[in-house]
Amino acid sequence: MSHSPFDPDESLTDAQKRRDRAGAPRPEVEDTRGEPSPGYRAHPAARIFVRGPWEMAASILIGLGVVMMMQPWIMLAFTWSFLVTLTGTVMFLIVSHFPE
Repeated sequence: MSHSPFDPDESLTDAQKRRDRAGAPRPEVEDTRGEPSPGYRAHPAARIFVRGPWEMAASILIGLGVVMMMQPWIMLAFTWSFLVTLTGTVMFLIVSHFPE
């Protein structure tokens, strides 16, 4: 039997190949996209800290800061533009680690 260049068994060490030939059970892969087990309750914060809306808010803050920086009419907006852009950027970095 010939092995293809992408055969996963080619990447095994000799000890792993011996264990595989000895009939050791292979690990079972479970579907993690299914329904949660009965009795599972999500933490209430899990509903609030969802990535999508927070990323959108951070992106809007970044865009608002850039617009504030580029406009030539209101000095107060220009003064606060860097802080608004920085806040949006740091917020985006943090919320990009939130669950989907």
